[in-house]
Amino acid sequence: MFLRPLAPPYDPLEWAKKPFPEKSRMVCEAWAMQGYGTPLAVYIFYALKIALYVGGWMFFCGFTPGMGSFADFGSWWLTPQAFQKAILWSMLFEGMGIGAGSGPLTGRYIPPFGGVLYFLRPGTTKLPLFEGAPIIGGSRRTWLDVLLYAANAALVVAALTSPSPPRELLVGIAILVPVLGVLDKTLFLCARGEHYWTTIMVFVLASDFIPGAKGVHAALWFWAGFSKLNHHFPAVVGVMTSNNPLARFAWMKRLMYRSYPGDLGPSRLAVFAAHGGTFLEFAVPIVLLSGRGGTVTIAGLVLMMVLHAFITSNVPMGVPLEWNVMMVYGGFFLFWKNAAVTLADASAPVLALLGVMCLALPLLGNLFPAKVPFLLAMRYYAGNWAYSIWFFRQDSYRKLDKLTKSSAWIYDQLELLYDRSLCVAVGGKVMAFRLMHLHGRALSELVPKALPSFGEYEWLDGEIVAGLVLGWNFGDGHLHSEQLLRSVQEQCSFEEGELRCIMVEAQPLGQPTLHYRILDAKTGPIETGHVDIAALRTRQPWGTAPA
Repeated sequence: MFLRPLAPPYDPLEWAKKPFPEKSRMVCEAWAMQGYGTPLAVYIFYALKIALYVGGWMFFCGFTPGMGSFADFGSWWLTPQAFQKAILWSMLFEGMGIGAGSGPLTGRYIPPFGGVLYFLRPGTTKLPLFEGAPIIGGSRRTWLDVLLYAANAALVVAALTSPSPPRELLVGIAILVPVLGVLDKTLFLCARGEHYWTTIMVFVLASDFIPGAKGVHAALWFWAGFSKLNHHFPAVVGVMTSNNPLARFAWMKRLMYRSYPGDLGPSRLAVFAAHGGTFLEFAVPIVLLSGRGGTVTIAGLVLMMVLHAFITSNVPMGVPLEWNVMMVYGGFFLFWKNAAVTLADASAPVLALLGVMCLALPLLGNLFPAKVPFLLAMRYYAGNWAYSIWFFRQDSYRKLDKLTKSSAWIYDQLELLYDRSLCVAVGGKVMAFRLMHLHGRALSELVPKALPSFGEYEWLDGEIVAGLVLGWNFGDGHLHSEQLLRSVQEQCSFEEGELRCIMVEAQPLGQPTLHYRILDAKTGPIETGHVDIAALRTRQPWGTAPA
């Protein structure tokens, strides 16, 4: 229906009373055929948001003489000033929290975004880089945090409204963004520091920024492919396809699973599609960097369009839709309009920057994922993410009301829109999303270790917790790991057993296991250990071996 999500093929209120294995099986079977069950209105919301994003870019381009008009779009859209403004506008758009990580597909209903509603509000929770340090290490936002965030936004707007972004403004932005990241790691990630800030640094370091910007763009594709060299991604393909608004027929969705409903492991087709996606993410930068215009470049652009059309058409959870638009636009500007420019033309300072941000950090992030946020490691949508599950005993979640935040408990948001039964159904689908991925299959083993009685606890994915508490979430389990738990406990004072967490780290490159921790908010660690990836591949999302 237009405004109501699809109801699952069971009574949600009865489902809520079931034991964990049965709940898991029922909700995963429902996801396989329905996905999140997203109403049509939600997809219209995201389409309008993309229109706002493109329209905002054109508006700011209008401050440059001869640019911004739709009538002569072809004469200006691939100019250097247009590209610079696309990067700056993208950083502002994401930094306000209205890009990726917004709307119902990230657990945000009323309001549909956090971001600026938190980042301009003293007292909200943050994750400082140097926890506990004087002045800069507090866990709650101060007026200093607010003023610096506002100052950076003002600099970006000033650059956008200039005919050509002045270097002094770009220098100010290049300095302020990492300063904000020291005060709150969330802000650097939210502003997409690995892409937009790094490209702005290229603007600062070289008047001819095109070679360096090419390097950044190519690295984003390459490392996205590199991060999928594991067993996780085939399961992602099935989860995405089940949620694809264009895959409307049950037979299409069944093709992604070995034998629905008994075996929800990825089918041969899903594995083939996963390898195809990985191939494209490697092929696009290699072909485009090899091209000097002509047939090779056109072939690379076609591959790029296929890749990003596939991603965007699936409307993936986390909804990095505007980022995909920026990647396609950047592909045309950098590799078609400026096909003759090569990485060899980059200056020494730019090459040093690329060596750190586009080579060293992504490599370290794949080898040691616990040390590097997945965005900085460019490990996009590989299915191999750190994650957490937070369990609140009975109504202890009401203690979160002690926090300064701009959005209510997730079910309180939903109950403004739907009846209780449908609210439970929607929340259950978030459980299915986590369980359906390869790493989620560890939970059938870990939940019994974490909880004395599953039926007494409310399950909440760490992504939803980060959205409620930090004002932004985008798939990075490090945003809702031990540091956030310490901050929440400091402010909310949960008693022993009222809040338990399972935290699972991503699989390091070449290693066969996932590392997990089970914690109590008050008493700390309960158990740590490893789960074998080979064992997870033999399990169903609800824990049993495949038939």
